[in-house]
Amino acid sequence: MIVMKFGGSSVANAQRIKHVSSIIQSYAAQKPIVVLSAMGDTTDHLLEAAERAVNGTVDMSRIETLHRSTAEELGIQTDEIEPLLAELKTLLTGISMLRELTKRSRDYLVSFGERMSVRLMAAWLNTQSVPARACDAWDIGFVSDSRFMSAELLDSVWQAIPAALAPYTAGSDNRIPIVTGFIAKDTNGYITTLGRGGSDLTATMIGAAVRADEVQTWKDVDGILTADPRIVPDARTVPEVTYDEAAELAYFGAQVLHPRSMAPCRKTGTPVRVKNSYNMSFAGSVIVEHHTGPCGPVRAITSVQRICVIDIVSTRMLGASGFLAHIFNQFLKWDISVDMVATSEVSVSLTVKTDKDLSGLLEDLSRVAEVRCKENKAIVTVICDVSHSSTLLAKGFAALAEAGVNVQMISQGASKVNISMVCDNSEAAHVVQTLHTAFFA
Repeated sequence: MIVMKFGGSSVANAQRIKHVSSIIQSYAAQKPIVVLSAMGDTTDHLLEAAERAVNGTVDMSRIETLHRSTAEELGIQTDEIEPLLAELKTLLTGISMLRELTKRSRDYLVSFGERMSVRLMAAWLNTQSVPARACDAWDIGFVSDSRFMSAELLDSVWQAIPAALAPYTAGSDNRIPIVTGFIAKDTNGYITTLGRGGSDLTATMIGAAVRADEVQTWKDVDGILTADPRIVPDARTVPEVTYDEAAELAYFGAQVLHPRSMAPCRKTGTPVRVKNSYNMSFAGSVIVEHHTGPCGPVRAITSVQRICVIDIVSTRMLGASGFLAHIFNQFLKWDISVDMVATSEVSVSLTVKTDKDLSGLLEDLSRVAEVRCKENKAIVTVICDVSHSSTLLAKGFAALAEAGVNVQMISQGASKVNISMVCDNSEAAHVVQTLHTAFFA
């Protein structure tokens, strides 16, 4: 048994739905359970419709047109989705009357994308003589807490999911379950969304709970690559990475599963495979607990831009207990997470993303230290076996020195699988290319 997850771009239109259905059919003998995202940009269109509704206008034409035209092109009846479109219009009308969109209403609103997507796919598969049934996630046991927009699944799902899917896994029901990603219901019956990596989390939770042979997440590249192919055109596929390595890759910018979505499979040791929907026969990359064979010291190089480096300098740090605790409490107060840290006797340098207003944090920090904020920076991360750090650093920095790049900050992760460095945004691509050549040429 396998779990197959397809993102929004994979089911963006009728042609893509037909292509994905052909992939599903080719794996029918392995008893797939399929998880889908909303079609293309549907989630964005739903949020745009909500914004207009808050301003008094009910307009869901883009959503209606996409789904009805897709059903027409597939040659399936629109009665699969008409009740949901009617329900969505009622919701938007209510929002327009109240002129308000709460977190709970927002989760209810965005759920329509996934709910219509699975119904179209299941209907199409049935026309191809492939028995399938559309499943809202809560129908197969997905229950969460009530933290709308970032809900966490309850422990009860570990028993509820296998119980709900038992007819299929035992063979008494041969219809392939086509399941909504990203959504659940709380114990009060309200729809919730699972936050970042939510659709991947749906897939990995199902895979771990039913003890699937593997979870497959299908993308448009040949698995996990040694670098972003837009930066390094000759980037190659990494056949195998560990959960730790995949988590660091995702955190530092690579398009891999979000770290939280890997937690269920990590708990059960279920492999996660990243495959290319345009290159079905290629093995892709597999994420496992431990490497199963020999591998080089460097797995991949990734980068994340629009970073700010905050330098905090104070002689009060010298020999003072609790100073760092005070510093980090300010980050907690302003709900700002730190990516990298480097310290000395009288200073600490930290990196943060610039997607939040930092003015309040900087003002609070300046009361106890001299603070400098350096913007337009990037983090370049080498995912590697840091037991070889001396050799890797020597080789990498020799290449950077020859390329005329001066690294501004460095951190070796406690996870023992990454070495990160800071450079200017404008240098990031050059740094990635230089390091990739040094380690993979």
